[in-house]
Order: sequence, then structure tokens, then C-alpha cells
Amino acid sequence: MKIISNFICSFRFAFEGFGYAIRTQKNLRIHLLFALFIISISLLLRCTGLEIAILLIIIAMVVSMELINTSIEATINLISPHNQPLAKIAKDLGAAAVLISAFFSIAIGLIIFLPKIFNILF
Repeated sequence: MKIISNFICSFRFAFEGFGYAIRTQKNLRIHLLFALFIISISLLLRCTGLEIAILLIIIAMVVSMELINTSIEATINLISPHNQPLAKIAKDLGAAAVLISAFFSIAIGLIIFLPKIFNILF
């Protein structure tokens, strides 16, 4: 029973963390809005199952990077509440990871969506 209880607690903690991030992180909310938009567009453009799976993986990557970045920022703020060069580097690297994942998600979205949009227009 203890194993099941620990398992359930781990889910509760994960949902609490996600809820905290949604409440406090504007960029995460923006990413989630874009994700909803992308999923809607993929359904409207009748993307294949594989294309939707790729989009979902990319969405999960960007959201996960944003959550990891939030975790890094919170940890740095706890350890080093004052501005320090190494703290800034750690925060900037976390933000860079989000930026890179978002940039490549846009590239993948264009690869999937542009041919479909061109087929509709031309």
C-alpha cells in the first residue's frame, strides 16, 4: 500500500508544480496557448497521425523546457538571492534552452504546415 501511496503522491506533487507554473509563469501560459492553437490548426489542416504525434512531442519539449527553466530560476533564487554573475549565467542558459526548443518547434511546424497551406491556396 505504501508504494501506491507514494506513487499517488508523486502525481499530486507533479500537478502542484504544474499548477504553480501556470499561475506564476506568463511564458508558460503563452506556450500553452500556442500549443492549443497548433493542435487546432493541425486538426483543421487534417494532419496525419504521425504529423500530430510530432507536433505533440515538440509541444511537450517546449513546455518541459519552460518547466525546467522555471525550476532552475527558483533554485538559483533560493541559493543566491543576490545578483551574481554565475547565477545570471545559469538563468540565461535555462532561458536559452527554452528559446532553442521554441525556435526549432517553429521550424518543424513550418515544415508540417506550409505544404498543406500552399496546397489549399494554390
